[in-house]
Amino acid sequence: MLQRLLEQIKIQPVGNKIATGLLTGKTFVLTGTLPSLTRARAKALIKQAGGRVAESVSRITDYVLAGAAPGEKLIQAQTLDVPVIGEKEFLELTKS
Repeated sequence: MLQRLLEQIKIQPVGNKIATGLLTGKTFVLTGTLPSLTRARAKALIKQAGGRVAESVSRITDYVLAGAAPGEKLIQAQTLDVPVIGEKEFLELTKS
């Protein structure tokens, strides 16, 4: 009976799927208010495209996505020569 049961079920490996896409290996930091995207939506787009979202700017940050009233993270990005992009540039990156 157990043998028949095993023949009927399909076992799939368990593990984390690693997202790959246009932003694979890129780290983003969000700051300020974006014109049309919520922060949650922007983070989801980054992750869906294989990117990573960090909370603070560092030398390993690839892009700072800045909206209105960006705050200290913008200054940190400028100090570390991290590219700062707006929503329009970000959306172009996710569609390239």
